[in-house]
Amino acid sequence: MLVLTRRVNEAIIIDNRIKITIVGIEDDKVRIGIDAPPEVPIVRQELLAAVADENKAAARTPAVALGNLHPKVMKPKEK
Repeated sequence: MLVLTRRVNEAIIIDNRIKITIVGIEDDKVRIGIDAPPEVPIVRQELLAAVADENKAAARTPAVALGNLHPKVMKPKEK
């Protein structure tokens, strides 16, 4: 991991196309601005972890056999 020291309004450039600017510092929080091309996904780490947890939970959920569904679910609606 590269660790840099930056002050408010200072920036770093990644791959000549992503600019990360320190917008503000307050108490123990740092506000950053990210300027990147639209095709570069930017996602908070905690959201990725939450999605991964949900996917693991869904994978552990037992599948329901179609034959075990209620008959009303299996019949198409009549017009």
